Amino acid sequence: MFEDRHLLKRFKSGSRDALCEIYQKYENYLLSLAVGLLGDTNSAEDVMHDVFCKLIHSKDSIKLHGSLKGYLGTCVVNRARDGLRQRKRLQFHLEPDDSPADDTIAPDHSVIRTEETRRLCLALVQVPYDQREVIVLRLKGDMKYRQIATCLGISINTAKSRYRYGLNKLRSILLSKDDLESGVSKNETI
Repeated sequence: MFEDRHLLKRFKSGSRDALCEIYQKYENYLLSLAVGLLGDTNSAEDVMHDVFCKLIHSKDSIKLHGSLKGYLGTCVVNRARDGLRQRKRLQFHLEPDDSPADDTIAPDHSVIRTEETRRLCLALVQVPYDQREVIVLRLKGDMKYRQIATCLGISINTAKSRYRYGLNKLRSILLSKDDLESGVSKNETI
């Protein structure tokens, strides 16, 4: 937290290096949040670009009350919401995580992991946005319910219930897809 305040102070005094350090420090975190919320890497990169442009333009008026990570995360969430509002109808094309392949994992396990990630991403975009938002902030953003509530302007209980309902919806989507893929209907008994 002290390091972030020092970085922000340097940035506000005009240091380009400080801006680069802030970007490098939080790039993966913010991109992961944006991809989770928007469903595609290109839109997520656009959101990050917008957030950092806004940060540059408002450097003199920024007043940090919490952590820089939380502030930037909130900016990404708000910008993602704005982008979703601008689009009347969304068509999600989720891409699995673009992280490099782990050479220690056997190729067949890598294929399975990639397929599971794809299925999870496709199911996640079917969860209502307000629930998906809380799930992504909790799991990818590693935020506590109190932070999520503050970020989204909702109560802690609302954050918890959206998380629970979202996970239940995600579970039902994944289970119904398993049933369809295995050829077993819900009415069929084994």
